[in-house]
Amino acid sequence: METKDGFLVIYKDKGCTSHDCVKQIRKLLNTKKVGHTGTLDPEVIGTLPIAIGSATRFIQYLPQCKTYIGQIKLGIRTNTDDIHGEIIKQKAWPKISYEKLDQYLNRFRGIIKQIPPKVSSVHVNGERAYKRSFRNENFELAPREVKIDELTLMKWDQINGIIEIKIQCSAGTYIRAIARDLGEILNSEGCLLQLKRISACGFDEQNSIKISDIEKGKKNSKNFIIPTISALNHITSFVLVNEEQINFWQTGRAIKVDINYFKESKSFDYKKPIKVIDKKQTLLGIGFLNKDQSNINPKLVLNAK
Repeated sequence: METKDGFLVIYKDKGCTSHDCVKQIRKLLNTKKVGHTGTLDPEVIGTLPIAIGSATRFIQYLPQCKTYIGQIKLGIRTNTDDIHGEIIKQKAWPKISYEKLDQYLNRFRGIIKQIPPKVSSVHVNGERAYKRSFRNENFELAPREVKIDELTLMKWDQINGIIEIKIQCSAGTYIRAIARDLGEILNSEGCLLQLKRISACGFDEQNSIKISDIEKGKKNSKNFIIPTISALNHITSFVLVNEEQINFWQTGRAIKVDINYFKESKSFDYKKPIKVIDKKQTLLGIGFLNKDQSNINPKLVLNAK
């Protein structure tokens, strides 16, 4: 049976890497075209969307925000910025009210700059930072701009120094770095105690499926594959109404468009991608308006001729 194209939302267990999940899905579905939408650390559990078939070409067009629920342990700093690393510093945490702690979290809300953990997949001169870190090399990582759309203080355990937060953020945000930096701001130390991703790239935890359930035959993964077009609901659509337009599109030619077509959507940004479909709601690809907004130029074409 031919594998359906689309997205499979995996609930990743602790100890499994994102690449491990991809390898397992390739084997289970007997297909090579499989890719994840963003690395999830081995010790982090939760939502890991995986693209199958032609859906791998659309990963970059998915919503990029991700949501986590995590716990931060004050008083400890490790070489990995999470509880699984080697402890390198310890310091008592302050006595602080829930309200005051929430005020300190303001420093992490909005657009911020953070230095990624040294044990991370960030590239340093063409090599992953974690490889240099494992060789005990001395190096510095440059701060990176990330966006924190939502940061909610859910619980504060003064006795044990444990903070629970819910955070919605842009791709590339390191929650471990927030744990480390919050500890420093509080004149203590901090590391990530545990983390769960509850949504990613427009996919939620409640739509997820465990790989172990597929392996044991409890669930058929094909029944859980979300069509690519459904994953692109956030993108404005343009409908090709006849065979001539479709032929133009599939041969890589620009499609003429009435400039007023998109003006009906007040929120439309002309620099953003456009989802091109036919009258049957079949996904044909992704395009962008040209500078004078008279044509849609093909960027990604399915079934190209």
